[in-house]
Amino acid sequence: MKTYVKVALGVVMILAIAGMLAAIYLFLKEPADTARAKPEFTVTASGLLKDFAADEAAATAKYAGRIIEINGTISEVRSDNNATTVALSTGDPMSSVLCTLAAGADATSLKEGTEIIIRGECSGFLMDVLLKNCSIIQIK
Repeated sequence: MKTYVKVALGVVMILAIAGMLAAIYLFLKEPADTARAKPEFTVTASGLLKDFAADEAAATAKYAGRIIEINGTISEVRSDNNATTVALSTGDPMSSVLCTLAAGADATSLKEGTEIIIRGECSGFLMDVLLKNCSIIQIK
């Protein structure tokens, strides 16, 4: 074989191995412990929705993938397939902030109308602002 073919095959092999190692790392990576993580932003549920409604692209760039601490009032608590989702009221009947609690979180004391502080990782906006891997910080 020619030298340039051997070099090209070597580069392809190295890139394939690096890609597999990166995939394994991401698959085995533990989610962030949001209860202990320092939030990058502290906002109210209605303030967060207003940011996304005003300029979704800018709000996505600002909040997506970041740890956010949200103050709000619980409008609904849902449990589906071992996951609990808490909806926070925003004053807009069409949108809310949906916080999916981390696995093992105790949601038995959560009731509609209760004020709460939740910390989680922002996933973006899809009619509702979505947060994942959330931890309950304080129930008021």
